[in-house]
Amino acid sequence: MLMDDNGLTHPSSLFEKARFGEDTIIGHLDTGAWPESPSFSDEGMGPIPSKWKGICQRDITGFRCNRKIIGARYFNKGYAASADPRAMRNITLNTVRDYEGHGSHTLSTLGGNFVHGANVFGLGNGTAKGGSPRARVATYKVCWPPVDENECFDSDILAAIDVAIYDGVHVLSLSLGGSDTDYSDDVLAIGAFHAVRKGITVVCAAGNSGPALGTVSNSAPWILTVAASTLDRKFEAVVELPNGQKFKGPSLSKPLPEDRLYPLISAKHAKAANASDANAELCKVGTIDPRKVKGKILVCLRGENARVEKGLVALEAGAAGMILYNDAHDVYDFDLTSDPHFLPAVELTYEDGLALVAYINSTRNPMAYLHSPETDLNTKPSPYMASFSSRGPNTITPEILKPDITAPGVNIIAAYTEGNSPTGLPFDKRRFPFITMSGTSMATPHVSGIVGLLKTHHPHWSPSAIRSAIMTTARTRDNTGKPMLDTNSKEATPYAHGSGHIRPNRAMDPGLVYDLTTNDYLNFLCACGYNQTQMRSFPDPHPYRCHNVVKILDFNYPSISIPKLYGSTTVTRKVKNVGTPGTYAARLHVPAGLNISVEPNTLKFDKIGEEKSFQLIIEVISPSLGAVFGRLSWSDGNHYVRSPIVVGAIMA
Repeated sequence: MLMDDNGLTHPSSLFEKARFGEDTIIGHLDTGAWPESPSFSDEGMGPIPSKWKGICQRDITGFRCNRKIIGARYFNKGYAASADPRAMRNITLNTVRDYEGHGSHTLSTLGGNFVHGANVFGLGNGTAKGGSPRARVATYKVCWPPVDENECFDSDILAAIDVAIYDGVHVLSLSLGGSDTDYSDDVLAIGAFHAVRKGITVVCAAGNSGPALGTVSNSAPWILTVAASTLDRKFEAVVELPNGQKFKGPSLSKPLPEDRLYPLISAKHAKAANASDANAELCKVGTIDPRKVKGKILVCLRGENARVEKGLVALEAGAAGMILYNDAHDVYDFDLTSDPHFLPAVELTYEDGLALVAYINSTRNPMAYLHSPETDLNTKPSPYMASFSSRGPNTITPEILKPDITAPGVNIIAAYTEGNSPTGLPFDKRRFPFITMSGTSMATPHVSGIVGLLKTHHPHWSPSAIRSAIMTTARTRDNTGKPMLDTNSKEATPYAHGSGHIRPNRAMDPGLVYDLTTNDYLNFLCACGYNQTQMRSFPDPHPYRCHNVVKILDFNYPSISIPKLYGSTTVTRKVKNVGTPGTYAARLHVPAGLNISVEPNTLKFDKIGEEKSFQLIIEVISPSLGAVFGRLSWSDGNHYVRSPIVVGAIMA
């Protein structure tokens, strides 16, 4: 926690210690930015750092940089060459201006300046700020309106990374991702490698393909890969029935115009003459009869068509409000969504929805009172994992646990383009300077901002040291003291949250770090069996010849992942002291079916920078085909250096 409930910073917080990220330069690859947003004001900022070599591409839209957005470039050659020219007639090229919204939102989340009185429909009112509010930011527009199901082309991404390295960024934030592929064919992995080689920390999204296992993207070990979990804040409204029943769910919309009971009607009962029950229940376009709905609260089922489209269908039919409830077959009740609906609306769980429909079916004149949405703070339990967040294991190299970390990625209030609507739908003409979004792409800039703070506070730390500090100080428990939850209230595993939920103040002083060099990464590729042709993508300017190749399990990563364990194995790691001299003792949480020991089980450090190696001896005592999860902790009584242990399958 960087700030208290009143928005004040403690003198010992990372915010204060790092001077709010002052003069750190964070590069951002996305859909561009809306520079007039108050998040990108340069008020209170000094001269642009002399290190900066970048430029600001100006254009007919009036895009201008300042002392906050110090660089802006667009990359569209791959996009323009691949797309049908006829489909691009209405697309504004040759501009960094953001007409989609995603880029402005993520850029302000990672480095937006302080904006007082930020809110969405009056909810969440407070001071908006990025993870590094005094950092300088540079935006590289590489994503464009989708054409042929593609919007971010590999050649544009690689060109932008190359330019960002030259420009002088300290951190690269990419809320981008796709299906995982071999590192030698993965443009993000190749580009990130060259950035890390220059001392630039690269932060990428884990992806939004969860909760299925093996869906995580951006799994190269030199990338800091971010999953999404929740904040202890919700925007909720209450549905109250005349019989005293109450249902609570997320709501991000204006209140009903009158404070009274409204008639209720299920969408199935409100169907148009030519509509099927199934389509009407989903509130699809053209399925609702306005004569049946006018002035009432319409109850719709979630699924198939967009949630905000259902709200528009309700509004155009004359409904006063909408209640949306989950379809149990494809939506997790644990992960309801606050959307910027066109009319007063609330979303309910599947069970609450069924109870509401049962009430409607059992009552001649069903009525409901829809309370105004409110901002609920200090909600419990939190954080918990978002169901959309992609899960491990890493399908490319399962010996590297991915994701690395989880961070807030649900209902994030931040800047938005005023060149588009909050929904992005063509019929939505609304414009907002601030809006909420969810996704691992929202969690990624949170971590990027924290990396910016750490880079300011520890300018000489390597990218791997920064990643290690973030991972080994993370938490796996929520604010009730219990393990973090996942979908359907199950306990989350490292496949969901990696090392856990980020704790910035702890990362400032981790005690020990697992450090890595460029040669370590190259030796990792050698251990993966890469040939000289594949290796040419990485070790610029000279080819790297593999020698003294170690096994992948001994790669010095802050987490420990063993895909399959037969009998027993020994894993070696090395830690560097970045704190004070002291003695660290090992403590193990050993999962059922294994026996684990550490040699040595104490490590004595006499000076900063000193490194010590240790081994984990892991032995099977009870075979199991399912994954098991444990933990190793090193502590000197002040620092706690934690590493998850994952074994995918235990074989006799």
